[in-house]
Amino acid sequence: MKDYHINIFYSDEDGGYIADIPDLKFCSAFGDTPSEALTEVLKAKAAWLKAARAAKKPIPKPSFRPAIYQVA
Repeated sequence: MKDYHINIFYSDEDGGYIADIPDLKFCSAFGDTPSEALTEVLKAKAAWLKAARAAKKPIPKPSFRPAIYQVA
């Protein structure tokens, strides 16, 4: 089974790491470390999916893929 792509990046403005799931609109979390941000976004994902199911809203299939850069 495919799972949702997660972005994790440092935010100078917030002073910590942000993790988001592009396929799940507004699903993001904050952490002091990348690991903490990942843990928190996984909790947010579970809550997002639970709320969508409860409201009988459509749940998007995973579609985003990480970009792979090649250095020549």
